[in-house]
Amino acid sequence: MVTVTVWNEYRHEKESEEVADVYPDGIHEVIADGLRDAGYEVNTATLDEPEHGLTEAVLDETDVLTWWGHKAHDEVSDEIAARVVERVRDGMGLLVLHSGHYSKPFKRLMGTSCSLKWREAGEKERVWTVEPSHPITDGLPESFEVPRAEMYGEHFDIPAPDELVFTSWFEGGEVFRSGCCYTRGKGRIFYFRPGHETYPIYEQDEIRTVLDNAVEWAAPGDGPDPFYGNADPLEDLD
Repeated sequence: MVTVTVWNEYRHEKESEEVADVYPDGIHEVIADGLRDAGYEVNTATLDEPEHGLTEAVLDETDVLTWWGHKAHDEVSDEIAARVVERVRDGMGLLVLHSGHYSKPFKRLMGTSCSLKWREAGEKERVWTVEPSHPITDGLPESFEVPRAEMYGEHFDIPAPDELVFTSWFEGGEVFRSGCCYTRGKGRIFYFRPGHETYPIYEQDEIRTVLDNAVEWAAPGDGPDPFYGNADPLEDLD
């Protein structure tokens, strides 16, 4: 069974009544419940736990890590960020959600600023499936609507995705690359845009389907481990 660790900085929910009304037990618990319903073994971790809940033992047992952060990116220790990056390169899947684009692990894995335009106006977002053959799109329509969302707009300062799965359009006119796949080392990474803290987006059926599919896609496979270093010849050399 695939083991998922759902990480959340868990600050907005404790400091804002508006957010607590939407996610009384934290964004992480809503995401975790959806993934448990999909059949995964799910644990949660938050910023204020020792080692941010991401000890070496926890990460060693994690097949896929989901990451939600917003206001406390700088409070994530460099040591833990480096630990996450190393595990991704070794094969752990990583799902970076919404404002997690500014997280230390994602920025280090991308090698860019990961900056973008944004606006909080509660406007409609239409998410378009632009790669319908991709497994993350399984069970989804050609497009679906998020009734109220925070706008993210281009230019999004990320490397060109290995595969672009979703593109979003916003009521104010902007568009955004909202579902981006990458490989770093042996690990698969999926960035997914929807998920602002003041809207119940993670309770929406289509969003849960995306996360379910993305976990399955990002989970490590059973392929051979690559060998690096000085190598003996496989054939006789003259």
